[in-house]
Amino acid sequence: MRAVGFLVWAVLIAVLLWPLLRARRLRTPGHDPKPLDELVKDPVCQTYVVRSRAIRRTDGGALRYFCSADCARRYLNS
Repeated sequence: MRAVGFLVWAVLIAVLLWPLLRARRLRTPGHDPKPLDELVKDPVCQTYVVRSRAIRRTDGGALRYFCSADCARRYLNS
């Protein structure tokens, strides 16, 4: 029973310390962290979409991001 209690505490401490250790690793010199994926706004329905999952279309040389192919089609047809 003592081993189970110890294991629970060890897991709890690891879960609490993991974000701190990870953040410290990202700040080390010479480490180029991967840029965080950001939200982009769909110009048709005004919803926000994660850039990596957005539908991309070029309109007059400008890159636009859409939440769906339907929104992209509506924008480009207007």
